[in-house]
Amino acid sequence: MTPYAWQKSSYCSEGDSCIHTASTAEAIHLTESGDPTHAILGATPQAFAALIHVLKENPNHG
Repeated sequence: MTPYAWQKSSYCSEGDSCIHTASTAEAIHLTESGDPTHAILGATPQAFAALIHVLKENPNHG
């Protein structure tokens, strides 16, 4: 596993399928605890901010 300091989403209950985030100066990283491949999605802070903006503006499409 990576040396990132992962944080679990505050919207996650006690289930096995939770989103975890970690950040560095260069990127925001996302992973899902239920993913057996341990895939990590990375985005620049600017791209991640744009994603969050779109999700907040269109809550029924996220």
